Amino acid sequence: MQDLITSYKGRILEAKNLPAMPDAVQEISRLMERGDCSTDMVASVIERDQSLAAKVLKMVNSPVYGFPGRITNIKNALVLLGINVIKGLMVTATVFDTFNKRMVELWKHSVACSVASVEVARAAGFKQPEEYAVFGLLHDLGKVVFAMQIPEARQQVDDLVKRNDVLFRDAEKQILGFGHDKINAWICEHWNLPLMLKEAMVHHHDPMMAQFHPESAAVVHLADFMARLFECGSGGDDNVSLLDPRALRLVNLNHAKFKDILTELCDIYADSSNLSIT
Repeated sequence: MQDLITSYKGRILEAKNLPAMPDAVQEISRLMERGDCSTDMVASVIERDQSLAAKVLKMVNSPVYGFPGRITNIKNALVLLGINVIKGLMVTATVFDTFNKRMVELWKHSVACSVASVEVARAAGFKQPEEYAVFGLLHDLGKVVFAMQIPEARQQVDDLVKRNDVLFRDAEKQILGFGHDKINAWICEHWNLPLMLKEAMVHHHDPMMAQFHPESAAVVHLADFMARLFECGSGGDDNVSLLDPRALRLVNLNHAKFKDILTELCDIYADSSNLSIT
């Protein structure tokens, strides 16, 4: 089994099919490591890639971030949302077309999870709740990469889900020996993504396992549950995964506040325009 897992990992990280991280993201990461990174410098880097800049502006002007139609340039976006949010959206843009053309229902689920992540982070009183929108948006990135890199195994997983009515993650483990959370870990390391984002992506099913940022994993865990509960898009199966009540404690939410978030999301999800980020 270990040999098979190693073989699958190699195929998943095979460069010829894997979306390349934009040069702009890598350059911004280097600027941030130097410690003399300014908003003007970052904006200049992003604006050199006009296609990428246009996609980022389209995303930040969606209702998800609360500034629909009001952000007119990259510098403005950076000031309002911060560098980490914009970097996350640049990563999303690299798989943007794949989501839309091949995995529409997964994209809808990811956007719904993104919206819920903001509401959870806001209710928890976290600074920059918009940053958690990126975590929700990318939490199932491993499923996208899996479908791109090993399509025949992905079809076997889909067939198993339909045949046995199991969770997508359980079917992945039966076919591959690991789930999309493990793929998320490999991709985060391959692309050198921030630790806070990595822990949210890798541990959104088991937030108590996160070593450094369990609260970010807990936010996405709760948001994923809510998106599935409201049947917004599809995470690959029709089931609602179990909610770990310890996740509520990690973000200091009681059951009353949790119900308030569900009520708020009911209204948000009822308006389909709030789930448009493309």
